[in-house]
Amino acid sequence: MRLSSLADYAVVMMSAAARHGCGARLSAAVLADETHVPLPTAQKLMQKLAGAGLLTSARGTGGGFSLSRPAAAISLADIIEAVEGPIALTACVDEGREDCALDHHCAVRPHWAVVNGAVRGALAGVSLSQLAAVSGAPRVAPVIEMVN
Repeated sequence: MRLSSLADYAVVMMSAAARHGCGARLSAAVLADETHVPLPTAQKLMQKLAGAGLLTSARGTGGGFSLSRPAAAISLADIIEAVEGPIALTACVDEGREDCALDHHCAVRPHWAVVNGAVRGALAGVSLSQLAAVSGAPRVAPVIEMVN
C-alpha cells in the first residue's frame, strides 16, 4: 500500500504547520514555500483540511490557517481520511458495492472490517506532534503505505 501524492503532501504540510505551533496563522503560500508543495496543490489541500476540521481559517489582516487543535490531538489517520476518505484496504466492504465477482462466495469479506479497523488504529496511534518532531528527535517508523 502507498499513500497518494495528495495525502503525502497533506501530511508534510500539516507537519510544517505543527512546527509553527497551534495558534500560528499560516498562508498556503508560506506552507508551499516551506514544504516545496506546489502552491495550487497547497491551496487545495488547505481547503480540504479545513473542511475536515483539522485547520481553521480566518479572513482579513492577520488571517490564514491554523491547526484547529493541538498537534498531539491530530492523528495520521485524521489527515489521511481528510484527503482520501475512510481508510479501507478493499472496496468490497463499502456499502452498496456489488461489483466483485467473488462477492457471494468470498469467505474473507466478513473479515475486512477487522483488518481495516486495525490499519486505521495503527494510523490513529501516530500523532501529528510525532510527525512534526524536528531532526535529532526520535523518528516515527513508517506504519503503512496506502494507494489510491
